[in-house]
Amino acid sequence: MTFTSAQTRQILKKYWGFDSFRPLQEDIINSILSGQDTLGLMPTGGGKSLTFQVPGLCFPHGLTIVVTPLISLMKDQVDNLKKHRVKAVSLHSGMSRKETRIAWEHLVNGKARFLYVSPEKLQNERFVVELRNLKVNFITVDEAHCLSQWGYDFRPSYLNIKKLRKVIPDVPVLALTATATPVVAADIMKQLEFKQPLIFKKSFVRDNISYIVRNSDTKIHELLHILAKTAGSSIVYVRSRKKTKEISDYLNNSGISATYYHAGLDTGIKTERQNAWKSGEVRVMVATNAFGMGIDKADVRVVIHFDLPPSLEEYYQEAGRAGRDGKKSYAVLLSSKSDKGILHRRVTEAFPERKRVKETYEQICNHLHISIGEGYDSIKEFDIERFCELFKKQEKECRSSLRLLSQAGYLHFIEDYEKRSRVKILCEREELYHIHDVSKGAEKVLTSILRLYTGLFTDYGLIKESEVAYHSKLSETEVYESLLELDRAKILDYIPRSGLPVIYVPTAREETHAILIGRDIYEQRKEEMSARIESVIDYTFVDKTCRVKRMLAYFGEDNPEDCGKCDVCREKKKNPGYINEMKKGSLKKVIEYLRNHPEGVRALTIESQCGPDKELTASSLSYLCNEGIVLFKDNLYFLT
Repeated sequence: MTFTSAQTRQILKKYWGFDSFRPLQEDIINSILSGQDTLGLMPTGGGKSLTFQVPGLCFPHGLTIVVTPLISLMKDQVDNLKKHRVKAVSLHSGMSRKETRIAWEHLVNGKARFLYVSPEKLQNERFVVELRNLKVNFITVDEAHCLSQWGYDFRPSYLNIKKLRKVIPDVPVLALTATATPVVAADIMKQLEFKQPLIFKKSFVRDNISYIVRNSDTKIHELLHILAKTAGSSIVYVRSRKKTKEISDYLNNSGISATYYHAGLDTGIKTERQNAWKSGEVRVMVATNAFGMGIDKADVRVVIHFDLPPSLEEYYQEAGRAGRDGKKSYAVLLSSKSDKGILHRRVTEAFPERKRVKETYEQICNHLHISIGEGYDSIKEFDIERFCELFKKQEKECRSSLRLLSQAGYLHFIEDYEKRSRVKILCEREELYHIHDVSKGAEKVLTSILRLYTGLFTDYGLIKESEVAYHSKLSETEVYESLLELDRAKILDYIPRSGLPVIYVPTAREETHAILIGRDIYEQRKEEMSARIESVIDYTFVDKTCRVKRMLAYFGEDNPEDCGKCDVCREKKKNPGYINEMKKGSLKKVIEYLRNHPEGVRALTIESQCGPDKELTASSLSYLCNEGIVLFKDNLYFLT
């Protein structure tokens, strides 16, 4: 089957209302539609989702499988597709058996065009084999850097994707990621068994962002100074939940509107604060790295890292949330003398002794009442703070142990577990007219739900008790009690929201002494983390070379030009000797460019092609005209 550009653009216009694709999107789409295994490296905000959603809709029927790690992001994408009249379902370890069965019915009956699936789900052999019975057009792997053992966020569960290639061998694979070094990119293609290497890569250069490092022993004062001197929406990233509130309070007391966000907050509070920030009601979001995935706000003017990130991959991704509208923006990294020691300690904290990791496994299983040989494919609510209090453990060490146990395939700690309430109508539509044995409050709630939400007769739908309360003019407590009443009457199935994360147990509990944390998960990962931290230290504390130049080199991009906008370049510009060298280099570039374009060139073209400093290029052009080396005629410049 062949597809034309007219077809893909027609689908883009029909479902998303856009007339044209962004750079690289169409290349990736054409590649996957031609049946080629494809790796797309696209920076944050580059429109990755359209590169698989558009080709998925080009096929007249059949399914696109999308493997993605974040349940919350998965749910957002499914909901967004449904808003665009596209049928999609998700399958992940946080779903009930009933929800899973209904999702499968949609798939088997051809009522879905996209299946979003978590990598942990692919550990189930039966599930993978059953996929063979579906008509699959191609497979998409989002956040593909998680596949690589050399990546900063390696997840062994991602290696299960190889099983898909075995049971569905004749379809192409599209791998997508925002950040990957050359080594990681090569490893992704190897792990996914690409028939031949094929990479579409967008430059990591973000011309509208100025990258700045500010060294200060009083970071909080420097933060306040930066926010006072700049305007517009901002994000401040920190490395601890406690600090999000402390800094938010400090900013509010200093006259700058701020709120805070981290993974431990209730879902309703997260949504409320996220919306307040997105609408501009609050200027500054102080957050851990839990904030940002799937956040589409184009006018963020400043992203400030109060604490140093553990890798340049994470820094680039988070800093890249600034200036998605293409306007001038800033990415500022605050550093102090103590930061080197703090970063080195993070390596030790991330890798507790193996015996401590095994001990944590045993204690968690006991706490969750999982016996030896039991627990296979089960989900248990897990209050990590309560657990650490009971067993007198440091939460940092516990989280690190859980991460290692997850990478070894024993336990998966899921903090973004779907917490919103869910409802499914159990009776037939006609039966609703004959329901008389429930309270007036229950009748009001049922009526409100049917008016506010669709599709509840065929599938579980997310509801908000606060929305139902507002619509029915009842209190949230009355709504909750009415929903329980309707559930008891078998009129609907009500799954109340849960305020706790969960532990997913993919395998039966092992004897503690049999737990294996291999060298590839422990020593090798520890060495790689140390190397990434040294790269962050080099970027932060070496101020002789352009910041952007060093970051691009880290990602394997050869760019001999200084950016001209980072703090290092700005400092150099104050040096007279540097200015003279810059002028000489600019003159050479303009002459060489005109020599290669004897037909003549407009000024704007020369300024955009001959270096990042357009004012310097314009000045060079003027000098060359005055010296008679360049001729200006009919709005074009020629070399004489």
